[in-house]
Amino acid sequence: KGVSSSLNEAEISLMALEALQPDALAEIEASIEGEAASLILYRDAQGGVHAFRNICPHAGRRLDYAPGKFVRTKGGELLCAVHGATFSLPAGVCVAGPCRGECLCAVAVHVAEGQIRLGEADAQ
Repeated sequence: KGVSSSLNEAEISLMALEALQPDALAEIEASIEGEAASLILYRDAQGGVHAFRNICPHAGRRLDYAPGKFVRTKGGELLCAVHGATFSLPAGVCVAGPCRGECLCAVAVHVAEGQIRLGEADAQ
């Protein structure tokens, strides 16, 4: 049976857009399909927001070395502090390290009323 959640994920606000500066990363806890998940939010230079599960595809470890603390390369890529996998942003593709060619698991987010929210934006 396909049972849909009673909560519309698009109504769940993760954080205020103004709290995430361009070219910045943030970690946020959210409930996705009823399960707690750590997410990485990234705001690109054009103001677009991208989200990924905070899990390195190489060994399943969190990418932050402490909650909400990330390592970036001089070129701006996200670096897994444990085994050195390097991910391009905003694509989330591993460009160097043990899982080269694999991708971070993207999570749909959108901006509405100044808030970063889970899910796709409602089509108008």
